[in-house]
Amino acid sequence: MDAQEPGREFRGGIIRGPERGDAIEVVPWDPAWPQRYEQMRARLAAALGQLALRIEHVGSTSIEGIPAKPVVYIQVSVPDVDDTDTYREQVESCGFSLRYITAGWRYFRPPPGLPRDYQVHVVEVGSDRERARLLFRDFMRSHPGEAAEYGRLKIRLAQHDGTDRIQYNDDKGPFIKAALEAAEEWAARTGWQP
Repeated sequence: MDAQEPGREFRGGIIRGPERGDAIEVVPWDPAWPQRYEQMRARLAAALGQLALRIEHVGSTSIEGIPAKPVVYIQVSVPDVDDTDTYREQVESCGFSLRYITAGWRYFRPPPGLPRDYQVHVVEVGSDRERARLLFRDFMRSHPGEAAEYGRLKIRLAQHDGTDRIQYNDDKGPFIKAALEAAEEWAARTGWQP
């Protein structure tokens, strides 16, 4: 798993490259985000071909009306996420650099010095990780009150956590965990499927 490249251990995986250090910015929802997703989706689909079994807009920019970091999150589902060599070059050809490697997940972002306007999360099709992001998105889309609460939390945390993205994500954890528990009940009631 990319043993020839330097990195440091982080939470059971390997994190590569320098920290960015830019401030966490949460902005009002932008109606251009879905179009930006579609543009990058087309590029990723062309680069990955049949390897991409699913390409989805996830994260807060996919939930209409809520504030978010102006970074479009894209989830790509592949047959075997741990076989990084089958898709890494294709994803990187779209302007990304592999940042985090852990079992069941690869995270790509633009390299330092380039605008941080997209992130790509590669997961295995049918995995719990794939399902959780889609479930959270669809639950928030169907529950505007919870989505608005999440947006307010993100604004507070961005102001509190400054440039510490790891702390920002950790601080969102309890809300996300509770929302996913409610989302599972909603999925069972409605028959939701990814």
